[in-house]
Amino acid sequence: MPPSEPVQVLLRDHWYDALASLILDALPRRGRHSDLVRAHQLALAAKRVLDLDAEDFGAIATEVPSPWNGDLVAASFPAEPRDPARGALGSLAGLYALMLEVLDLRASRLEPLQVVVTAHLIGEYLPMLAWESTLGHAGDPQRMRGSVGERWGTDSLDCPHSSAQRATARRSLNACDGDPEGYRAYLDRFHSRLGETLAVCALNHHTVGAGVRPDVGTTCPSPCRWAVEGPVAARLDLDARVRLALLYRDSPVVALRHHAPVGHFFGVPSTNEISDAWLRTWQRVSAPWPDGSNPLERGTVRGAPEAGEALPGMSALVSAVAGTTLGPGRLIRGIGSEVGAVLDRYTAQHPPVDSGTW
Repeated sequence: MPPSEPVQVLLRDHWYDALASLILDALPRRGRHSDLVRAHQLALAAKRVLDLDAEDFGAIATEVPSPWNGDLVAASFPAEPRDPARGALGSLAGLYALMLEVLDLRASRLEPLQVVVTAHLIGEYLPMLAWESTLGHAGDPQRMRGSVGERWGTDSLDCPHSSAQRATARRSLNACDGDPEGYRAYLDRFHSRLGETLAVCALNHHTVGAGVRPDVGTTCPSPCRWAVEGPVAARLDLDARVRLALLYRDSPVVALRHHAPVGHFFGVPSTNEISDAWLRTWQRVSAPWPDGSNPLERGTVRGAPEAGEALPGMSALVSAVAGTTLGPGRLIRGIGSEVGAVLDRYTAQHPPVDSGTW
């Protein structure tokens, strides 16, 4: 016998928080049966993953052992500075697959503010995603010394980095050398700026001259040697993907996040406002460039959208920036499927005696 209809609806529509409360209410009546305890743990885990509580993903994987733990750890930021599992510091692929999944699920739950918040988070790390294929990691402080050099993180007047970017650059070199508190402070206050700091280095005048591609912010007139190593074709490709990332970061859909203050009663965007902002964003990011180098226009990397993707083309945009195909993952839905399987097993052995859930 399958779970009751209310439970099926909650599972189908990904309301794991409500499902966790429902199971918690049933536990005392059902003698804290192990299947219900497990289902409650899983529903809470799905809720926390949907909230993108990435700092605690490793703890969730430890608390709730399951086949999907590896995907969760891959999307997490290491809790300790020298943790051998580098997660999203080693590669952002897992975290982006999760964010794309969350974007779709939040839209299906009709939560416009959460859609806007997730779209903003996607932009936050997008320049770092562009750099990952060149660095061989996602800005991991354990490896940054071997990836950069010369004026990086210094006070040199020849470096166009802002004071905030210089501080980020310096901290990225030693964030994993000290205690956990210092490392966590780096993640909280600096790491999200590392991509935009590296972006200045990618947009250097030795690779692309002025006016050839869209003007997206600060460029570097006299780049360090490390920033112009490698074939010109690879540098041109990196420049294009970084510019595309910055175009998105300065787009109408990301700007909605700044116009939606929480707690002031006003400013929460409607679905129509999000759709309009996304249309204008897509026109911005997909517009042809003077030299024909827009990665979206070239179409050399195909995205992996699902049918009915919340913001059509988002995974194609993320894939174009990454230089490899990325699409919505199945992590949260996988946890939800496990919740359903555990409840199936329980209700098969303990049929409900009335129209109630259990």
